[in-house]
Amino acid sequence: MAFRFEELKVWQLALRLSNEIDLLVKPFPKEELYSLSSQMKRAADSVVLNIAEGSTGQSKPEFKRFLGIGLRSAIEVVSCLFIAQSRKYISEENFKKYYDEYEVLCKMITKLRDSM
Repeated sequence: MAFRFEELKVWQLALRLSNEIDLLVKPFPKEELYSLSSQMKRAADSVVLNIAEGSTGQSKPEFKRFLGIGLRSAIEVVSCLFIAQSRKYISEENFKKYYDEYEVLCKMITKLRDSM
């Protein structure tokens, strides 16, 4: 593996979830294309991108800063899940699945950040 972030389990999970969120929002109504669907996808992608970008920084404080940004983006995805559920775009089952997965991801990001 050429880049440090590729070895990080937290990045691997974030990447998988980002791809799953992309599929999850595809059936959302057309009127959500440039709002909730887009916001949810961008937030999920942001987690992946910030972990990667931070891991190649020049210092631990810089990596911690990017992990913080990634953590906030993960929380944003969770908020989007609540909105999607309340608008009946996703099932209770999908809500719970991704809520639980993002809870794990947030804990992983927090532990990595706190370990530095």
